[in-house]
Amino acid sequence: MPSVVSNPGSSWLIAAAALSGAAALLHLGCIVGGPDWYRFFGAGEGMARAAARGDLRPTLITLGIAAVLAVWAAYAASGAGLIPRLPLLRTALVAITAIYLLRALAFVPLHFWRPQHSDTFAIWSSAIVLVYGVVHLVGMLRAWRHLAP
Repeated sequence: MPSVVSNPGSSWLIAAAALSGAAALLHLGCIVGGPDWYRFFGAGEGMARAAARGDLRPTLITLGIAAVLAVWAAYAASGAGLIPRLPLLRTALVAITAIYLLRALAFVPLHFWRPQHSDTFAIWSSAIVLVYGVVHLVGMLRAWRHLAP
């Protein structure tokens, strides 16, 4: 496992791990917080109503998203050298970074294609995941040689 100190991208990847971890925890918070949290965090009225009815789908979907985000946090922590090397580390970090950046940048064409979906949540969530993607990208690029098997 590469040393955190010798890895020039470690601070960025530690921040990336913290961001993905925080997002995972916020998703779990939606399950505990219920319909009001689903509404506040932009899950949509359908998800909020389903949660209010006790439907299991919002919980399962949100648990799935939280699990993916937790795995992404683990990969960033692994790239930083905080935890042992995970399989396909470089490939996973490239994919994670690409997903965050594509999710952020998808707002632009969607805004022109369906401007009615360009609400405050869409703008803020796109800006937030853009920051996540950039932090991952900088960390990954700075740590690239340390990420080699």
